[in-house]
Amino acid sequence: YNRVWIPDKEEVWQSAEITKNYKAGDHFLHVQLEDGTELNYPVDPDALPPLRNPDILVGENDLTALSYLHEPAVLHN
Repeated sequence: YNRVWIPDKEEVWQSAEITKNYKAGDHFLHVQLEDGTELNYPVDPDALPPLRNPDILVGENDLTALSYLHEPAVLHN
């Protein structure tokens, strides 16, 4: 399963693992947060949450080496 970044009011972004396959037209993304909380995150099919980079890239000095370059990836790195 892939991991994504979910917007959060307190932490700005939270990492979550997708626990159920997403199909086009689904209105919820089934995820599990790092603290173990399971969540049905409402999504707009045209604006899915950003994907998280693999752990091997965490702390990378050169941001152009990241697989996914977006706000949560830059802030986390």
